Amino acid sequence: MPENDAPLPPSDLRRVAIEAVEPEIDCGRFPIKRVVGEDVVVQADIHAEGHDLVAAVLLYKEAGEPSWRESPMRLVENDRWQGRFRIATLAPCLYTILAWVDDFRSWSRDFLKKADAAVAAAADVLAGSEIVESAAARAQGADAARLREIAVRLRASSGDTVAAADAARSPSLAELMDRHADRSGGTIYPKQLRVTADPEKARFSAWYEMFPRSCTANPARHGTFRDCIARLDYIAEMGFDVLYLPPIHPIGLAARKGPNNSPIAQPGDPGTPWAIGSGSGGFTSVHPQLGNLDDFAALQRAAAAKGIDLALDLAFQCSPDHPYVREHPEWFKHRADGTIQFAENPPKKYEDIYPLFFGSPRAAALCEELRRAVLFWIEKGIRIFRVDNPHTKPYAFWEWLIGEIRREHPEVIFLAEAFTRPKIMYRLAKLGFSQSYTYFAWKNVKWEITQYFTEITRPPVSEFFRPNLWPNTPDILTDYLQRGGRPAFMARLILAATLGANYGIYGPAFELCENRAVRPGSEEYLDSEKYQVRAWDVNTPGSLKPLIARVNAIRRGNRALQSDANLRFHSVDNDQLIAYTKSAPGARNVILTVVNLDAVYKQSGWVDLPLPDLGLDPRAPYAATDLLTGARYRWQGSRNYVELDPGKIPAHILLLAPGDPAGAP
Repeated sequence: MPENDAPLPPSDLRRVAIEAVEPEIDCGRFPIKRVVGEDVVVQADIHAEGHDLVAAVLLYKEAGEPSWRESPMRLVENDRWQGRFRIATLAPCLYTILAWVDDFRSWSRDFLKKADAAVAAAADVLAGSEIVESAAARAQGADAARLREIAVRLRASSGDTVAAADAARSPSLAELMDRHADRSGGTIYPKQLRVTADPEKARFSAWYEMFPRSCTANPARHGTFRDCIARLDYIAEMGFDVLYLPPIHPIGLAARKGPNNSPIAQPGDPGTPWAIGSGSGGFTSVHPQLGNLDDFAALQRAAAAKGIDLALDLAFQCSPDHPYVREHPEWFKHRADGTIQFAENPPKKYEDIYPLFFGSPRAAALCEELRRAVLFWIEKGIRIFRVDNPHTKPYAFWEWLIGEIRREHPEVIFLAEAFTRPKIMYRLAKLGFSQSYTYFAWKNVKWEITQYFTEITRPPVSEFFRPNLWPNTPDILTDYLQRGGRPAFMARLILAATLGANYGIYGPAFELCENRAVRPGSEEYLDSEKYQVRAWDVNTPGSLKPLIARVNAIRRGNRALQSDANLRFHSVDNDQLIAYTKSAPGARNVILTVVNLDAVYKQSGWVDLPLPDLGLDPRAPYAATDLLTGARYRWQGSRNYVELDPGKIPAHILLLAPGDPAGAP
């Protein structure tokens, strides 16, 4: 190789390598998610050549802060280090790692080996005194004076290896040296990784979906916001803290759909709320038959008084009557014949809905207008939005919109309603959605549930994807619910509420076990509320209301069920039984849920539990208290028998605790 082509020696010989940092999403492209009060636990491989010891700190700060705070990192094993910091506010955070060669601890380790072997020399003591002197020069005040004193003493007694060994072992000296270590040659991880901070309700919530127009005793009379106020006690008694309303905006007349999605509406048919817009307005207006904005505000105040937050639907699509169609035709895609393209999912056609066209040359103005609509409802006090079909809009739009909204309103929660391919659902979560719908509704056998929830509740997916589980929606009446009847509804409720810290139901259809499909093989409800007013008798005998209230009370009373991070599945020798635990770190709160997945037949089996991992002594009896029924069982050892009859109740929610329950079977 010619001399002038020879590689140059490195100008920076920093010795420490920082690798395999976790959590880090897509090489730092996207932030991880936490809620206020949660820890960010960071791990990395940190090492240097040779035998010197290294030290590291986790650097973190809120975005915009001028200086970094730091938390020590500790060696776990095999050059894997770990540190943590806590999210204190809703401000977004940054974190990175600084690591350096630890001269003092390297010296003290080697010196003590020599001292123990009686081969330490005066030069070894002097080397230690120089390291301490160097730290004294970096320190100030009392620390500097103390370090100088120790350095002088070491130098003066360089022949006294016993005194030097005492200094090398001194925890107080090690603490001083840690505070004033030489970091000048340290390595800083080149990326500043990000954390999105969410309010607690993003982690733990119970949603109830309800059509306001069906809050009526007479299907011929359209329900109103004022009627919804009368339904709030019913919702609160079941223990829900989020009331989600499908679109409350004016509904178009053009191409309006009739009952059961009939392409022809009759006079008086209300149409679907997702066909948004009429002469009465669009995304910032309310449907006149529901009331006005004052009525909506009254509903919001009444809900808040009962501890319920309202969630609104963001369905960015228009009916042919929406004012945008007339005022901004460029915001819609036109077909070759000049007409506006309506929504399609071949072979299905939705002539009453015009999708917005983000490929328009005026797309920037469209985006600003949609941002204005979201801010309008935020100004009205809304802080939770369920977003309809976000996977049909550009990724860049959502990243921009959510970022813009959360810059001024970090407390806002966005739920992504996207039942699409997994990678698209994950991408939307990375872009900023606080919660996401899942495939839970269609996971009905043990291996599917176990595999799926192991994926979404473990890193890396759990770092950015926060599931919200729904056993039904106005669009989803699964075959399992259709065939299984009341036992199936009970089982799916308990699964949703205990597998997920966030869950929801579409009611009153769910608690009344509505399972009539429009036709065999369809997941569409017969007489769906999407197309007509339904007058539900919520006091129907056999309602699941008492069970739902009990399950939500159990969730509120047990920290173990308020997070997704601690879900663990356990072996049962019957594939019709699924068992899993959740436990609250730092608290003796361990919940074992066992569910019979067979909606028809009684099933039994033996559950195997790793008792030491659950904080239980495998040699001692312990109590298993069923929080659903109050029954108490005396269990012993890791293997115990369960039997569940779906005709009675298809599940146990068991609180496991040390001790021998007197009189328990």
